Amino acid sequence: MKLFRDSGAHRGNVAIRSCAVLLLGLFAVGAHAKTGDRNQPMNTSQDSVNGFNAPNTITTLTGHVVVTQGSMKATGDIAHIYLDANSQVSRIVMNGKPAHIQQLDDNDKLMTGEAPALDYDNINGIAVLTPNGVVTQQDTGDAHADKLTYNTQTTYFTGEGNVSMTYLPKPKPDKGAPAKPDAAQPAAASTAAAAPKP
Repeated sequence: MKLFRDSGAHRGNVAIRSCAVLLLGLFAVGAHAKTGDRNQPMNTSQDSVNGFNAPNTITTLTGHVVVTQGSMKATGDIAHIYLDANSQVSRIVMNGKPAHIQQLDDNDKLMTGEAPALDYDNINGIAVLTPNGVVTQQDTGDAHADKLTYNTQTTYFTGEGNVSMTYLPKPKPDKGAPAKPDAAQPAAASTAAAAPKP
Protein backbone atom coordinates (compact mmCIF):
# COMPACT_ATOMS: atom_id res chain seq x y z
CA MET A 1 0.00 0.00 0.00
CA LYS A 2 1.46 3.39 -1.00
CA LEU A 3 1.43 5.96 1.76
CA PHE A 4 1.87 8.88 -0.63
CA ARG A 5 1.05 9.44 -4.27
CA ASP A 6 3.66 11.37 -6.21
CA SER A 7 2.01 13.73 -8.67
CA GLY A 8 5.29 14.08 -10.52
CA ALA A 9 5.17 17.86 -10.23
CA HIS A 10 7.56 18.07 -7.29
CA ARG A 11 9.74 14.96 -7.33
CA GLY A 12 12.25 16.74 -5.11
CA ASN A 13 9.69 16.77 -2.32
CA VAL A 14 9.27 12.97 -2.36
CA ALA A 15 12.30 12.43 -0.12
CA ILE A 16 11.05 15.08 2.28
CA ARG A 17 7.60 13.50 2.36
CA SER A 18 9.10 10.05 2.95
CA CYS A 19 11.09 11.44 5.87
CA ALA A 20 7.90 12.97 7.24
CA VAL A 21 6.24 9.55 7.11
CA LEU A 22 9.11 7.97 9.03
CA LEU A 23 9.16 10.77 11.59
CA LEU A 24 5.42 10.58 12.06
CA GLY A 25 5.75 6.88 12.70
CA LEU A 26 8.39 7.54 15.34
CA PHE A 27 6.29 10.32 16.85
CA ALA A 28 3.86 7.84 18.38
CA VAL A 29 5.56 4.85 19.92
CA GLY A 30 4.11 2.38 22.38
CA ALA A 31 0.59 3.74 22.74
CA HIS A 32 -2.66 2.18 21.58
CA ALA A 33 -6.25 3.35 21.65
CA LYS A 34 -8.17 2.31 24.76
CA THR A 35 -8.52 -1.44 24.31
CA GLY A 36 -12.15 -1.73 25.40
CA ASP A 37 -13.48 1.16 23.27
CA ARG A 38 -14.32 -0.98 20.24
CA ASN A 39 -16.53 -3.23 22.38
CA GLN A 40 -18.62 -0.34 23.70
CA PRO A 41 -21.94 0.82 22.20
CA MET A 42 -21.81 3.85 19.91
CA ASN A 43 -24.04 6.75 20.93
CA THR A 44 -24.99 9.88 19.00
CA SER A 45 -26.69 13.15 19.85
CA GLN A 46 -27.70 15.82 17.33
CA ASP A 47 -30.38 18.42 16.56
CA SER A 48 -31.98 16.34 13.80
CA VAL A 49 -31.62 12.96 12.09
CA ASN A 50 -32.67 11.68 8.67
CA GLY A 51 -32.16 8.08 7.60
CA PHE A 52 -32.79 4.41 8.23
CA ASN A 53 -31.65 1.83 10.77
CA ALA A 54 -31.27 -0.82 8.08
CA PRO A 55 -28.41 -2.67 6.33
CA ASN A 56 -26.34 -0.78 3.75
CA THR A 57 -27.84 2.63 4.48
CA ILE A 58 -26.58 6.12 5.30
CA THR A 59 -28.08 8.23 8.08
CA THR A 60 -27.48 12.00 8.25
CA LEU A 61 -27.05 13.70 11.63
CA THR A 62 -27.29 17.50 11.64
CA GLY A 63 -26.53 20.18 14.21
CA HIS A 64 -24.27 19.90 17.29
CA VAL A 65 -23.37 16.31 16.39
CA VAL A 66 -21.63 14.25 19.08
CA VAL A 67 -20.63 10.61 18.50
CA THR A 68 -19.14 8.62 21.39
CA GLN A 69 -17.84 5.07 21.79
CA GLY A 70 -15.96 4.36 25.00
CA SER A 71 -13.31 7.08 25.32
CA MET A 72 -13.64 8.01 21.61
CA LYS A 73 -15.60 11.21 21.01
CA ALA A 74 -16.19 12.96 17.66
CA THR A 75 -17.98 16.28 17.23
CA GLY A 76 -19.05 18.37 14.25
CA ASP A 77 -21.87 20.19 12.48
CA ILE A 78 -23.04 17.35 10.23
CA ALA A 79 -22.25 13.64 10.04
CA HIS A 80 -23.11 10.76 7.74
CA ILE A 81 -23.28 7.37 9.48
CA TYR A 82 -22.74 4.39 7.16
CA LEU A 83 -24.22 1.02 8.18
CA ASP A 84 -22.84 -2.17 6.65
CA ALA A 85 -24.72 -5.33 5.61
CA ASN A 86 -24.99 -6.32 9.30
CA SER A 87 -26.41 -2.89 10.29
CA GLN A 88 -23.13 -2.12 12.10
CA VAL A 89 -21.54 1.34 11.87
CA SER A 90 -18.73 0.97 9.35
CA ARG A 91 -17.87 4.62 8.67
CA ILE A 92 -18.55 8.13 9.93
CA VAL A 93 -17.97 11.16 7.71
CA MET A 94 -18.17 14.40 9.69
CA ASN A 95 -17.78 18.06 8.78
CA GLY A 96 -17.39 20.99 11.14
CA LYS A 97 -15.62 24.23 11.91
CA PRO A 98 -13.62 22.15 12.68
CA ALA A 99 -14.70 18.53 13.12
CA HIS A 100 -12.96 17.06 16.17
CA ILE A 101 -12.04 13.55 17.34
CA GLN A 102 -10.42 12.51 20.59
CA GLN A 103 -9.56 9.23 22.29
CA LEU A 104 -7.56 7.98 25.26
CA ASP A 105 -4.85 5.38 24.88
CA ASP A 106 -4.25 2.52 27.32
CA ASN A 107 -1.99 4.85 29.36
CA ASP A 108 -4.84 7.41 29.63
CA LYS A 109 -2.99 9.86 27.37
CA LEU A 110 -5.28 11.92 25.15
CA MET A 111 -5.03 12.00 21.35
CA THR A 112 -6.98 14.71 19.53
CA GLY A 113 -7.49 15.42 15.84
CA GLU A 114 -9.12 18.38 14.10
CA ALA A 115 -9.92 19.37 10.51
CA PRO A 116 -12.87 20.71 8.51
CA ALA A 117 -13.54 17.14 7.31
CA LEU A 118 -13.12 13.90 9.25
CA ASP A 119 -13.57 10.48 7.63
CA TYR A 120 -13.50 7.75 10.30
CA ASP A 121 -13.30 4.08 9.34
CA ASN A 122 -14.98 2.49 12.36
CA ILE A 123 -14.01 -1.07 11.34
CA ASN A 124 -10.25 -0.40 11.19
CA GLY A 125 -10.11 2.62 13.51
CA ILE A 126 -8.55 4.94 10.93
CA ALA A 127 -9.31 8.68 10.84
CA VAL A 128 -8.49 10.84 7.80
CA LEU A 129 -8.43 14.59 8.52
CA THR A 130 -8.53 17.10 5.63
CA PRO A 131 -7.68 19.86 4.83
CA ASN A 132 -5.33 21.46 7.35
CA GLY A 133 -5.48 18.50 9.73
CA VAL A 134 -3.95 18.64 13.20
CA VAL A 135 -3.17 15.63 15.41
CA THR A 136 -1.98 16.20 18.99
CA GLN A 137 -0.76 13.56 21.43
CA GLN A 138 -0.64 14.48 25.10
CA ASP A 139 2.93 14.92 26.41
CA THR A 140 4.36 14.05 22.96
CA GLY A 141 3.63 16.85 20.48
CA ASP A 142 1.57 17.56 17.38
CA ALA A 143 1.55 17.32 13.60
CA HIS A 144 -0.07 19.56 10.98
CA ALA A 145 -0.63 18.69 7.31
CA ASP A 146 -3.01 19.18 4.40
CA LYS A 147 -4.03 15.54 4.97
CA LEU A 148 -3.40 13.47 8.08
CA THR A 149 -4.25 9.77 8.28
CA TYR A 150 -4.30 8.46 11.86
CA ASN A 151 -4.69 4.84 12.98
CA THR A 152 -6.33 4.95 16.42
CA GLN A 153 -5.44 1.28 17.04
CA THR A 154 -1.67 1.67 16.57
CA THR A 155 -1.24 5.50 16.80
CA TYR A 156 0.70 5.37 13.51
CA PHE A 157 -0.07 8.28 11.23
CA THR A 158 1.06 9.85 7.98
CA GLY A 159 0.91 13.37 6.64
CA GLU A 160 0.76 14.80 3.13
CA GLY A 161 1.37 18.38 2.03
CA ASN A 162 2.82 21.17 4.18
CA VAL A 163 3.74 18.79 6.98
CA SER A 164 5.05 20.38 10.17
CA MET A 165 5.61 18.77 13.54
CA THR A 166 6.40 19.72 17.12
CA TYR A 167 8.09 17.30 19.54
CA LEU A 168 7.73 18.07 23.24
CA PRO A 169 10.76 17.38 25.45
CA LYS A 170 10.35 14.89 28.25
CA PRO A 171 10.14 16.67 31.60
CA LYS A 172 13.40 16.29 33.53
CA PRO A 173 13.53 15.99 37.32
CA ASP A 174 14.34 19.32 38.98
CA LYS A 175 17.92 18.93 40.28
CA GLY A 176 17.73 22.19 42.25
CA ALA A 177 14.74 21.12 44.35
CA PRO A 178 15.57 20.08 47.92
CA ALA A 179 15.24 16.39 48.64
CA LYS A 180 12.05 15.40 50.40
CA PRO A 181 12.73 14.54 54.04
CA ASP A 182 12.50 10.96 55.10
CA ALA A 183 9.60 10.06 57.37
CA ALA A 184 12.12 9.21 60.11
CA GLN A 185 13.99 12.54 59.88
CA PRO A 186 11.37 14.79 61.52
CA ALA A 187 11.12 12.43 64.50
CA ALA A 188 14.90 12.39 64.93
CA ALA A 189 15.07 16.16 64.73
CA SER A 190 12.35 16.62 67.34
CA THR A 191 14.07 14.07 69.62
CA ALA A 192 17.35 15.96 69.32
CA ALA A 193 15.61 19.25 70.12
CA ALA A 194 13.94 17.73 73.18
CA ALA A 195 17.15 16.22 74.56
CA PRO A 196 18.54 18.09 77.60
CA LYS A 197 21.74 20.10 77.07
CA PRO A 198 24.75 19.09 79.16
